[in-house]
Amino acid sequence: MSEPTSTNKEKKKPPLNGRRALPSDNSNAEENEVPEMDAFGLIPRGFNPKDYLQVVDIHMFKEPYEINKQQHHTDKYYNPKLIVRRGQPFQIQINFNRPYKPETDQFWLEYLIGRYPQPNKGTYIPILVGDVLKPEDWGAKITHRENNSIRLSIMSSATCIVGKFRLYVAVWTPFGIIRTHRNPATDTYILFNPWCQQDAVYLDDEKEREEYVLNDVGIVYHGNIDEIKLRSWSYGQFEENILDACLFLMDKAELELSGRGNPIKICRVASAVINSRDDNGVVAGSWDNTYTYGVAPSAWTGSVDILLEYYSSKQPVRYGQCWVFAGVFNTFLRCLGIPARLITNYSSAHDNNANLQLDFFLDDEGQVDAKLTKDSIWNYHCWNEAWMTRPDLPVGFGGWQAVDGTPQETSDGMYRCGPASVQAIKHGHVCFQFDAPFVFAEVNSDVVYSRREKNGVQVIEKIDTTHIGKLIVTKGVGSDEMVEITEEYKFQEGSEEERLALETAVMYGVKKQTAQDTTYQPQRDVEMDFQVQKAVLGSDFKVTITFRNKSRNSYTATTYLSGNIVFYTGVTKNEFKKHSFSAKLEPLLSSAFDVTITSSEYLSDLLDQASFHFFVTARINETGKILAMQKATVLEIPTLRIKTKGEMVADKEMSVTVEFTNPLKQTLEDVTLRLEGPGVLRTMKKEFRQIPANSTLIWEVKCIPKRPGLRKLIASLNCDALRHVYGELSIQIQKP
Repeated sequence: MSEPTSTNKEKKKPPLNGRRALPSDNSNAEENEVPEMDAFGLIPRGFNPKDYLQVVDIHMFKEPYEINKQQHHTDKYYNPKLIVRRGQPFQIQINFNRPYKPETDQFWLEYLIGRYPQPNKGTYIPILVGDVLKPEDWGAKITHRENNSIRLSIMSSATCIVGKFRLYVAVWTPFGIIRTHRNPATDTYILFNPWCQQDAVYLDDEKEREEYVLNDVGIVYHGNIDEIKLRSWSYGQFEENILDACLFLMDKAELELSGRGNPIKICRVASAVINSRDDNGVVAGSWDNTYTYGVAPSAWTGSVDILLEYYSSKQPVRYGQCWVFAGVFNTFLRCLGIPARLITNYSSAHDNNANLQLDFFLDDEGQVDAKLTKDSIWNYHCWNEAWMTRPDLPVGFGGWQAVDGTPQETSDGMYRCGPASVQAIKHGHVCFQFDAPFVFAEVNSDVVYSRREKNGVQVIEKIDTTHIGKLIVTKGVGSDEMVEITEEYKFQEGSEEERLALETAVMYGVKKQTAQDTTYQPQRDVEMDFQVQKAVLGSDFKVTITFRNKSRNSYTATTYLSGNIVFYTGVTKNEFKKHSFSAKLEPLLSSAFDVTITSSEYLSDLLDQASFHFFVTARINETGKILAMQKATVLEIPTLRIKTKGEMVADKEMSVTVEFTNPLKQTLEDVTLRLEGPGVLRTMKKEFRQIPANSTLIWEVKCIPKRPGLRKLIASLNCDALRHVYGELSIQIQKP
């Protein structure tokens, strides 16, 4: 039974249903009225509240340089309120109208969140002053008394709700309870705490915490397996209003407040709300190379602009592709204190019927039949990993969990994916929630080439078991090195353990087609391979096809090369090159054949990622056997150059220049440049009408860096003819 929904949310009393005494409490932004005087009964005429202990002022020690934000690793947040991490003590000071007398005075603290605070939901937390603090429970103790003031050390529970709490101080009098008034300055944000052993997201390595929680810049690996490209991405989780925007996402997803201490639930709802499908979430995806009324996915340089635009407009931000969803998701996770990293899987399977194989159907000629072929291989696909314990699974499946905000397939009726235990995926234990079979298929499918004979028998021409999930990478800890993590997802290709993991996955219900209605006899006596020459955008290049005839027979091979411009998702836009030739293969010899690709053949249709996909199929005329092979390749795209002038000191003006030379034989029109750097400058944009062929553009920007230390500047250039042009520069900002 679903909850009745009310169209008018502004009404004072939301509709109740028969199962609950109170409506669902799923907004951190909403509040309730808290009485300043809770009378126990009739108040006698002579009662004067001033005769009792009164709170004059509460000091929160909330400046970045003060004890709380320093000890809780929250000093980088550009936010004036107190931000602490759960399960770790923080300090506040209360000034009364007279010295506090423990013998006769009684006061306590109240932390509230949401509109219907209740003790059993963890949304109303009364704290009495005691003697000891333990991270399992809320508590407070007096550490210092001087004149009219007391200093308190307060402990939040290591499992408490993550969000923004309101604070009241309540004083007991014989006739009623007197509370402080609502004061937003004392609001306290409580975040996950990877430094606390009792927290579900505890991470024991300081270097890893600095990378996965505190680093606000990362690297996205893209391109393809033979030509790995990288670009920086500004996560900006500490920038102004980003923490509020992230809390708003949980309100938007209508996650019950009582579930917001659980990182599993938060990841699951966030993976749905990051994309706009079915819930009007943050980013609208577009994979069709037309980005009217929006920003092209390749133009974004970071998450901040996207989250702030969503937070203010409440409408999906256009447009994103996988690395944009993953970049925004990473910001969300790190901002709340959940350790997270962005990973890239090269040759990622999008297996639309989850049968652990990608089916490519060939026609009689040996060319791919586009109508029948539904599965696709993404050159790369980015998703995230979040670090947490999994008390809902057997022991051993905690640690990194795969979560994916890109809308590919639905899970429990919504476009979301994860959290799926990476360890469970590696061992084939795909029965454990959530969405492990889908991720397992992304890194483990086989590529099967088959063709139907005239009599209807399906002949499998080739099975490639190593093409998918060839390489899985992420940014190194504390460095810009690329680190391979393929071994965390799968055992060594061809090893005994790998076969076992596959059999386990099949046992747990991952469908694997068997070859009963097909015949498969691999081609043994001729081997074929091809190489694509590395090339810069706008130049000609060649594809070299090599045959090795291992037999003592002479053969002729009718060879087809099909060159396609593809989206990075492996979906073809169009075929720009068709070439066939007859190759003579002498016994026991290797022979090579070159096919030239000219820039005029591909330039007019090129897409975002300057990405090609070549299919080569060859039919050995004497035996009727077919050889098939496919490879993706990416062109070298020019980069932006970023330079700085003068000294770089916090709070002093400095100058940044971005330069770009147009490499194409055509004029670029309506070009947008973006530049950003967390802690140095907010995103700046500039439009240029035209950049003629071979000419150089120079854009100078003045800015005042806010934070000292090693920072990164990131720039992007975008126009219809050229996308994915980036530049970056690491700079050291000195202390003033």
